[in-house]
Amino acid sequence: MKNNGSDILLEYGEKILSSSQITYQKDDYVFKINEPSDLIYFIEKGSVKLAKEDDSGHEVVKSILGEGSIFGEMALVEEEKRSEYARVLSNDTIIRVLVVRELLDAAKSDQSLFLRVLGLMGKKIEKLDKRIESITSKDSRTRIVEFLRELAVESGQKVGFETLIQNNFTHKDIANLTGTSRQTVTTTLNQLKEKNIINFDRRRILVRDIDLLV
Repeated sequence: MKNNGSDILLEYGEKILSSSQITYQKDDYVFKINEPSDLIYFIEKGSVKLAKEDDSGHEVVKSILGEGSIFGEMALVEEEKRSEYARVLSNDTIIRVLVVRELLDAAKSDQSLFLRVLGLMGKKIEKLDKRIESITSKDSRTRIVEFLRELAVESGQKVGFETLIQNNFTHKDIANLTGTSRQTVTTTLNQLKEKNIINFDRRRILVRDIDLLV
């Protein structure tokens, strides 16, 4: 798995006295919309969904994060209240919690940490820009395939030539994240399965050869 900022928290988290670990169960909320935005979170184990509701009350999934990921970082740019909610997707998810004020205090005395925090936020913005570009310029199948490839690279576990992804996504989640429909996701996944490029069930996705996922 690629490092999504875990090095920052692992290196400096123990130096911040208020840091703590909390164990969550599936469907627990880490935070809800409009709650105070004064903490930043690091997933040590498990997975979390970031989402909000549209004007019709339907859930819009913004991202699904796994081990080694940071979220809630908008608090670093003076977001006063949460504009999304974070909900746990798997049992016994362990999350490290840091007070933003104390992380910023640590950064003031360590320019390297400050620059790395800024770099982390920049990478997230870049990733969001790429997703928007993909939705506006690429066909549905390509968007779904690129999503699977990104997932395999960032959170997959190599097993020989194959890549195993723990599957916490519904077809609706993938549709929301790729700007497609649930039916299109189902059709595309089944086509990839028929070609023996992937195999999947409710718990995992197995990518046979990531180079064929194009």
